[in-house]
Amino acid sequence: MNSQTILQRIQTKEARVGIIGLGYVGLPLLLEFAKAGFPIAGFDVDQVKVDQLALGKSYIRHISSKEIQEHLQDNPAFFATTDFSRAKECDALLICVPTPLTAHRDPDLSYVLKTGSQIAPYIQKGQLITLESTTYPGTTEEELIPVLEAGSNLKAGNDFFVAYSPEREDPNNKDFSTATIPKVIGGVDEASLRVATELYQAVICKLVPVSNCRTAEAAKLMENIFRCVNIALVNELKIVFSAMDIDVWEVIRAASTKPFGFMPFFPGPGLGGHCIPIDPFYLTWKAREYDIASRFIELAGEINTSMPSYVIQRTMIALNSHGKPLQGSRILLLGLAYKKNVDDDRESPTYVIWKNLLSYGATVSYHDPYCPVVRPSREHNQFAGIASVPAESINAEHFDAAIITTGHDCVDHDAIARKLPIVIDTRGVCAPADHIFQA
Repeated sequence: MNSQTILQRIQTKEARVGIIGLGYVGLPLLLEFAKAGFPIAGFDVDQVKVDQLALGKSYIRHISSKEIQEHLQDNPAFFATTDFSRAKECDALLICVPTPLTAHRDPDLSYVLKTGSQIAPYIQKGQLITLESTTYPGTTEEELIPVLEAGSNLKAGNDFFVAYSPEREDPNNKDFSTATIPKVIGGVDEASLRVATELYQAVICKLVPVSNCRTAEAAKLMENIFRCVNIALVNELKIVFSAMDIDVWEVIRAASTKPFGFMPFFPGPGLGGHCIPIDPFYLTWKAREYDIASRFIELAGEINTSMPSYVIQRTMIALNSHGKPLQGSRILLLGLAYKKNVDDDRESPTYVIWKNLLSYGATVSYHDPYCPVVRPSREHNQFAGIASVPAESINAEHFDAAIITTGHDCVDHDAIARKLPIVIDTRGVCAPADHIFQA
């Protein structure tokens, strides 16, 4: 297949770039291609997102509506749609859809495969298809390509180009953005890699080409498994040090003064976000195909998923010290987002803690300026529509205890702690006091 046509269109910025999935990964990527001067298209199954973009409004907190208005609204080279037949109008299609786990912690590729089947009838010869969703090694070639070929009657590598380039987003990170984070990329053949490299280098500061898609898929998993394992270690140390009456946060600060051989990780109430709680299980599942038990990774996953239960245990101990049972207590959760200073609540451990508290008979409310109302979701839809309590109502008259689950900088946790009889601090944000318990 001759790649010169699409390469020339990319070099002259005539190539239309279509982003499929306009969430925390897809929307920033769409903006980068818009800023670079490419004609662009956004595809999503959610009509609300499409309508918001048409109105010049952002639905992601760390992306301003001003950016949407400046680069997308009234841009004649942009359209957003739920009509996947318009994929045929694009030279490149970048797939940025979720890859969650099933209820049994197996990979759920339904979003990737459904996207593949939706665009397959409209694939054109010479198009580039890139998958950005995090997944196990082999997904692009073993799962996605067969769907694309079956629905298009075209052959990957002969008729169209295919690559895998995993997203590396860190929402609201002031030091790095989509454009400034080096990007790993692998192709199904040399021509695919060359085309994908030409496209991405127009908007990304540095590319890291690898030998194939499987290597790129594995690199993404390694990045997040590295974090998962180290967070599990510090979570376990937190439990051990707490039993020894040692402040884990002070230990981390002291250890961090070593200028070599140490990298600080921080404990919390569990793992959140769309990557670290999920990605390790993609590899452990795939490893079983090769009769390999990835025990170290699975142990880390067990430790991290057990942390919400540890928080509940510490809450019970704190309440008991004040002569109160958990049943009937009024508990405030300080933070719904999975990490500080973002509105992203995907896989947030706060939801698990919330459910567990309710199962013990507690009354539960939450406060989070970044998440004023619980949005509908697949996993926690029973909480959809519940609003964050106002800061002025947080006092001992309304709540028996608060659990700090997210350490937003805009929340004065010490001031709140002074108003409440019990605070369980899972993030190390409060000054020590007799009524503050680490968890």
